[in-house]
Amino acid sequence: MYFTPGFIYHIYNRGNNKERIFFNEDNYIFFLYKIRQELSGYFNFLAYCLMPNHFHFLVQVKDKPIRPLQAVRWVENPMDPIARKVGTLLSSYTQAINKQENRTGSLFQQKTKAKCLNEDIESKNNYAAICFHYIHQNPLNAGIVKKLEDWKYSSFLDYAGLRNGTLCDQKLAYEIINFSRENFIEQSYAIIDEKNLKGIWV
Repeated sequence: MYFTPGFIYHIYNRGNNKERIFFNEDNYIFFLYKIRQELSGYFNFLAYCLMPNHFHFLVQVKDKPIRPLQAVRWVENPMDPIARKVGTLLSSYTQAINKQENRTGSLFQQKTKAKCLNEDIESKNNYAAICFHYIHQNPLNAGIVKKLEDWKYSSFLDYAGLRNGTLCDQKLAYEIINFSRENFIEQSYAIIDEKNLKGIWV
C-alpha cells in the first residue's frame, strides 16, 4: 500500500477464507479502539463499517502526521510508515483474537487493499461519495439487518444523528462528498449502480 498526503482511499480487508474476524461485541469495540490508537494520527476518517468477516474504511491521508513516525522522516518517505501502521493494527488485533479463540496463524488476508479515489473525484462519478454510501449499506446488503439504523458498527448512526461518534470528521466528509444533511438517511438507502461500484475497488 502507498499513501499520498491529502488523497482519499478506500481501505478494506477480510478474514482468511472469509472467516469471522469479530466474535462478540467487545471485539468490535476493541478494534475501534485500536483504529484510534494506531491510525487516527495519520488519517481523517470519513466513513467506516465493521462486518463480521471484513471491514471498510474511507479515509483522507493527513498532510502531516500528528504523531511522529519513529526513525522515519515524513518528508522523505510518507508512504511506507502508514502502511506499517495499518499492519500493526491488524497484527495486534490478530494476537488478541488468537488468544481469545485459542487459535494460531493469520486472521486477515495477507494484503490489505487501498484504492485511491482521487482520480475521479471531480468527474460525474464521484467515487468518494459512492464508496461512502456503499460502506454504510454493507450490513443491509449482507442481510444481517433490516435497517441501516440497526447496525452499531458503522459510522452511519453518527451521520444520521443517532449517536455522537467522534471517529469520523463529519465536517470534512460533508465538504468532500456533499451529501444532504437533511436527507441523509433517505440518500443512504438509495440503490447504487453496480457499474459505479467498480471504481472503488483495487
